[in-house]
Amino acid sequence: MARTEQLEIETKYDVDETTVLPALHELPGVASVAQPVELHLEAVYFDTPDLDLAANKVTLRRRTGGEDDGWHVKFPVSSGERLEVRHPLGRSTSTVPIAVVRTVRVHVRDHKLAPVVRLETRRIVHRLLDADGGVLAEFADDHVTATVTGGEPESWREWEVELVDGDAGLLAAAGELVQQAGARPASGPSKLARALGDRVPKRDEWTLPKKPRTSDLFRAYAGAQVAAIRERDPEVRRDVPDSIHKFRVATRRLRSALATYRPVIDRTVGDELRDELKWLAGEFGAARDAEVQREHFAAEIAEQPVELVIGRVAGRIDDHLRKVYKDGRAAALAALESERYFHLLDALDRLLAEPPITGDDRKAHKQVGDILKHDLKRMRQGVRRSEDAETDAEQDHELHDVRKAAKRLRYAAESAVPVLGDEAAKLAAQAEEVQEILGEHQDSVVSRELLHHLALEVYAEGGNTFTYGRLHAAEENRGNASRTSFYKLWPTLTFRS
Repeated sequence: MARTEQLEIETKYDVDETTVLPALHELPGVASVAQPVELHLEAVYFDTPDLDLAANKVTLRRRTGGEDDGWHVKFPVSSGERLEVRHPLGRSTSTVPIAVVRTVRVHVRDHKLAPVVRLETRRIVHRLLDADGGVLAEFADDHVTATVTGGEPESWREWEVELVDGDAGLLAAAGELVQQAGARPASGPSKLARALGDRVPKRDEWTLPKKPRTSDLFRAYAGAQVAAIRERDPEVRRDVPDSIHKFRVATRRLRSALATYRPVIDRTVGDELRDELKWLAGEFGAARDAEVQREHFAAEIAEQPVELVIGRVAGRIDDHLRKVYKDGRAAALAALESERYFHLLDALDRLLAEPPITGDDRKAHKQVGDILKHDLKRMRQGVRRSEDAETDAEQDHELHDVRKAAKRLRYAAESAVPVLGDEAAKLAAQAEEVQEILGEHQDSVVSRELLHHLALEVYAEGGNTFTYGRLHAAEENRGNASRTSFYKLWPTLTFRS
């Protein structure tokens, strides 16, 4: 059985042993309630010695006795919603399969996983049906016995309402009904959380002060990017669409922030982290570039007149890029399993817990403007170098650097919005416009290199390269148009003054 995923939308309630089940058939949209089904479930929850999964509100269990036996990993999505990833049960009972471990690697890293809680649940399931017999929701009456490793058993009763095909209105109505019957909103988000209680380490909740210092802006922005890395890591491993792109963007944003905020963040620490983030983003580069090119060429070739597409052009390009993506994704996954990556994650934790602040840290509203001006200066210098370039190849190189400078300026401006407001937001929007135009230019450069490479292969095999030449010309036109658009836009940007 392959891995499966589902979004779990449910609410939980604490209830006394003597509380009587309410009239579930009276809920709106519920035509009938199916005969109850009794299940005897056993779940063993695994975590690190420091309970890293529980601290991040992630659960990993091996469950038997129900209709969904297997290894389950649950990730928080929003209040009342969790993503459940299920893996086959397999033979192992005491060791977590490596495929399951990898889904939580960003939290556990190279630490060992061991049983922390055993739950035994006598569950009575009541399925709430619509007029056609479809299941709207499941109401579970659970009698739970939890045993923490090395501790004494603890028992309680709880009710759980989980949506199947019903809507949020049904969930809300069910909440009112069960509370009228004497139930109370659950004291914890899960059975595991209740069993572990205060054993779970509490993470300090840091928020941006009303009058921040410059280092506070860095900490807030860097914290958001580290959180994005933690969120995207499991998605990359599960091959969620666009996850590689989002992961890579988070690493680049963080790397950019470490450069922008050098006046207040120790450069030795920051530059070392930047080197590691550059390595990590680079491991994702081939797969991401292949994703972009596959989408672009699929559309580009589809627009060509049929009579001008000579040979298996679309197939050859797609075959090549599929292999590049496959190899690039393998390299990315290998990086995510490396000690180097684990050490980087540890270093990022330390960066947020105790930012290496220099003595030049001042009130943000007095300092952040100068920091933005520095990134502006880098961008202007890059534009001047591009204008002075003697060859197209040199100009292409310089414009690529301008694009990177625009990206850094955009991220810096976004981080300054809490202090500079609309002024920073406008600057970020203009920098993003430059980034997008020059992104088209750089994509055309990379695409031309690919087409030239493939055309040489086809020629060597005795094939017809006409269509590759036609596509190459189209890419050259795209690059020229983007270059022209940029130099037309540049004088109109207000931040130039």
